[in-house]
Amino acid sequence: MERVLIPFSCPIEFNRVIKIEGEYLLLYKKIHNKETYMQHYSLFSLARNALTGHKNWQKAWRSPPLKEKYEVIVIGAGGHGLATAYYLAKEFGITDVAVLERGWLGGGNVARNTVTVRSNYLRDQSVPFYVKSVSLYEGLTKNLNFNMMHSKRTMVDVVHNYPKMRDLRRRQLTMDIYNSTYEQISIDRVRELIPALTGGGPGSRLPIIGGMVHKDAGVNRHDAVAWGYARAADALGVEMHQKTAVTSLLRAKNGDISGVETVKGTVKAKKVIVAVSGHTTTITETAGLRLPLRTMNLTAFVSEPIKPIVDVIVNCSDLGFYFSQSDKGELVIGGAPDSAQSFRRDIKQHVFEDTVGAMLELFPSFKKLKLLRQWGGHLDITPDASPIMDETSVPGLYVTAGWWGGYKAIPAGGLTMAHQVATNSPHPLMETFSHNRFKNLDYILETGTTTAR
Repeated sequence: MERVLIPFSCPIEFNRVIKIEGEYLLLYKKIHNKETYMQHYSLFSLARNALTGHKNWQKAWRSPPLKEKYEVIVIGAGGHGLATAYYLAKEFGITDVAVLERGWLGGGNVARNTVTVRSNYLRDQSVPFYVKSVSLYEGLTKNLNFNMMHSKRTMVDVVHNYPKMRDLRRRQLTMDIYNSTYEQISIDRVRELIPALTGGGPGSRLPIIGGMVHKDAGVNRHDAVAWGYARAADALGVEMHQKTAVTSLLRAKNGDISGVETVKGTVKAKKVIVAVSGHTTTITETAGLRLPLRTMNLTAFVSEPIKPIVDVIVNCSDLGFYFSQSDKGELVIGGAPDSAQSFRRDIKQHVFEDTVGAMLELFPSFKKLKLLRQWGGHLDITPDASPIMDETSVPGLYVTAGWWGGYKAIPAGGLTMAHQVATNSPHPLMETFSHNRFKNLDYILETGTTTAR
């Protein structure tokens, strides 16, 4: 084993760089008396593997046998579950962690969103949390050595009524405190930033009266976020177990969590984290724990590819839709949630018609576009539209749930939850997201931010 200096800058924190059989690898640490490695992705490694027909790439993560006991179990290999596992290992040295996923890694709700990243919230409890998350997202490609295709874009809120404008101006005052960006713009500036916006004139049903601009907003790739966290966590010793559905939580005689029952048998752990957006209650109720959550369906659509027509994120909350254009030219369109309790993953016809009809009212030129696909995702929503991140009344059982804006919260959510689990105390950014706030009537009462009307 030869120690070398890697010929390209290596952004990941690591113990040292080594060379094994001609391949540059990042050596992390010894885990269970075994050294773990992660292949460094770079232009050099791409060129090197091209010469061998790309047959020598290291697997992104292992598939080890499931053990009978772990220090920590994470239920759900989505964004929050994987990020929590990664930060447990990276920041706190807790590597005896199993991530249990009923399907495929990154194949749940993290794959069913519109990948918008932003921090334009209203409450003092929310804004600094999302500012931190956006900041972590911007450095994620470098820190995980995995291309997130993060594109920092401006979000333009198109405003149709003066009460909404007052609400957004109030939001601006809160954001200013925490160094987030939000400012009011004129009608002319709105149309300048969105040339395709030809509707919403003075004589229309909902005339445009102005807009707000959030310059910190961006988009990236949801699968890259999941895979990047999984790869980096695996290199630190965390185990990924796909097709390992958890059927129930287990409690010891004293009431503490003791592990989980899976389709592959019983797995013991003194700490269990539930990170299964939309299905939290189906898991927690197996331990006799009821949480103030309601599952809803959120819709999204993708159009056929077209030439670049918009380089910002367009948000029209009064009409219930938002969209951005991907690097492939597709319009990625988000709609308002279906207010009915639902675990379905398809889209109700009336929700589809409301979203598309609203979009065509402002963008009549889109009527000739063909839709390639559509889908629904799950949200488990709290009464105050803010998350629950906390150890529950069942000692050793933690939940991260109730995320209305779950995707944009992944980095900060993972970091702060890892802090809670490792130190047995809440991180300052998440301490107000306690589940006890509902017993104490200490609601956060976050307001709608995009299509949440």
